Amino acid sequence: MIQCKDCEFFEEGPAGEKIFKCDPFANIKEPECISKWQLMRLDLLLSSYRMMMSSQQRMGPVQDKIMKYVERELKDLDDADSWKADDNDDDFGPIM
Repeated sequence: MIQCKDCEFFEEGPAGEKIFKCDPFANIKEPECISKWQLMRLDLLLSSYRMMMSSQQRMGPVQDKIMKYVERELKDLDDADSWKADDNDDDFGPIM
């Protein structure tokens, strides 16, 4: 099995970052390359998910405050419109 660092589709950037130019649909050299490529993509997906979860955890308290504010505003609107739907029509007797 060839190592990625020995492959012609691998480069190392000036800051030491690893650049993979292999494409699993066009230029894979060995079957193991597909497994490595899947692991790299899975790692990328996992890191993206972790970033999303950390941002959601930071936004959680703010979202709770916003939801409480919206619920309070909706309740105030319902209370303000309560005079429109008066349920006490029987107090005045039958209308003829």
